[in-house]
Amino acid sequence: MRGLPEKDVRIAGERDLSRALRALPRPDEISRTGALERQSELTKPAGSLGRLEELVIWLAGWQRTAAPRIEHAHCLVFAGNHGVAERGVSAYPSEVTAEMIGNFNAGGAAINQLCQLADAELRVIPLELDRPTRDIAVADAMTKDECAQALQAGIDAVPEDTDLLLLGEMGIGNTTSAAALALAAFGGEASDWVGSGTGVERSGLERKLQAVRAATERTAARDASAFERLRRLGGRELAAIAGAVVAARRRSIPVLLDGFVASAAAAPLEAECSGALDHVVLSHLSAERGHRRLAAHLSKAPVLDLGMRLGEASGAAVCLLVLRAAVATHNGMATFASAAVSNRVE
Repeated sequence: MRGLPEKDVRIAGERDLSRALRALPRPDEISRTGALERQSELTKPAGSLGRLEELVIWLAGWQRTAAPRIEHAHCLVFAGNHGVAERGVSAYPSEVTAEMIGNFNAGGAAINQLCQLADAELRVIPLELDRPTRDIAVADAMTKDECAQALQAGIDAVPEDTDLLLLGEMGIGNTTSAAALALAAFGGEASDWVGSGTGVERSGLERKLQAVRAATERTAARDASAFERLRRLGGRELAAIAGAVVAARRRSIPVLLDGFVASAAAAPLEAECSGALDHVVLSHLSAERGHRRLAAHLSKAPVLDLGMRLGEASGAAVCLLVLRAAVATHNGMATFASAAVSNRVE
């Protein structure tokens, strides 16, 4: 496509990611204008389909066509393990990550059913589950090489034919890392960002708060790059989500992010480069405590609010059904002229 990079970025370190963020393509305004013009001609009062109209214009700009379509929706679920989980910050042990991968592969998880319903190709990508990241309360989560490899794994995972990308995660302990990333990027108190995650009880919640405070105090610099924030506080699956977001932008692929964890994984990109997430829609408002605050900092209104907090891209898959409705009405409705319906009174 005209105006897009010829190939995907290769991430070997901090400078590569920062360079990529400074060279992100913009949406195609001609396609957006064409879609807006068609919307004005459809047999309905202007604006009467509400958010559906906004979403289809967003799709048009990034797909670079006035008639956007969803023919190759891909859902990527990245999985990783976290050293901080050993502190008892989750209601489940780290072994559950690998066990859930088995469930995904057997077709037994919620995301399997939702992707089948929404017609999205699901791929689950485990990232060195036998080698958890380091405990962020006392050490950087990853080395520079490990973070670069995780980012590149996300970049390389985006299929060539994708016209809409859904991103989610699985990883015991990753809401702790997500809270630390959000706190580091946007400030506040640990209690603003830390929620119950998988349903951890009061004592576990206090351990989680302590871990997030310790992690962010240890890495206090507010002007850190996206790479360094992901490296110090994130996880392999979170860095991979960030990498996939960058890859999608370079190819002008619109993205549906899942809930709090996926949003926090992408947040360092926006914190370093305003507008880095313009091609991203937050699929739903998670019940996790920090997500509403994070959505406000990102200046994004989630499409759905269903009280979900499962992760694994479940909210993104439900949102895909809404986007399919937006596309169907935009492309399938008659115009006032073709249906011989009178438009406004002159």
